[in-house]
Amino acid sequence: MTKPLANRIALVTGASRGIGFATARALAKAGAHIVAVARTQGGLEELDDEIRKDGGSATLVPLNLTDSDGIARLGAGLHERYGKLDILVGNAGVLGPSSPIGHIELKTFNDVMAVNVSANFQLIRCMEPLLKQSDAGRAVFITSGAANKATAYVSPYAASKAALETLARAWAQETANTPLRVNLFNPGPVRTRMRATLMPGEDPATLDTPEQVAEFIVPLCAPDWTETGKFYDYKSRTLMSFRAPA
Repeated sequence: MTKPLANRIALVTGASRGIGFATARALAKAGAHIVAVARTQGGLEELDDEIRKDGGSATLVPLNLTDSDGIARLGAGLHERYGKLDILVGNAGVLGPSSPIGHIELKTFNDVMAVNVSANFQLIRCMEPLLKQSDAGRAVFITSGAANKATAYVSPYAASKAALETLARAWAQETANTPLRVNLFNPGPVRTRMRATLMPGEDPATLDTPEQVAEFIVPLCAPDWTETGKFYDYKSRTLMSFRAPA
């Protein structure tokens, strides 16, 4: 039986745990070769073990995404080895401080923006030529409801996700007349380490797992996915269009 993502190359950031780990594994089960990017070597090796158990394959890339030159080298390496990239999942992100805006240091704010926005900007720059070499390039960026709720006390995170959404939507418009499709995915509250840090008193058993969420990310990465510039809300299982304020 042919797997739907057979012979496709998928780059997943933040792949060492949580939604990134689960998405990389789910894409591998669907037949994709995974290029797994994360800071944590141990987490990447655990992912590789699981993917191999499932009969899949992965290339492990220990990389801090604040290393913009490293992202450029990764793009060059993928070009040399594969000549294309079929799937980009921009999942890596940091929560940053939970604090009033006036109490947050500028460096701390910039650190959040570096991972959540600037790294994705560099990924777009370096991976777009490769995605355009695919017959059906697909890009999915993981966002958050905090982006439009402007959630108090997590302003760097909320601002970074709002910026990421605009960046992805602009890219979707720029590539609308190409085979490349660019979309956003909002998982909502999920049983991850980041969620536990933000809501330490919450019972994790009341939340869906990253594995459950990942199953809904995979279809957005498939060649037969045709929508672009859209927002998939996992909680409501709804694909949404962005609208200007009333």
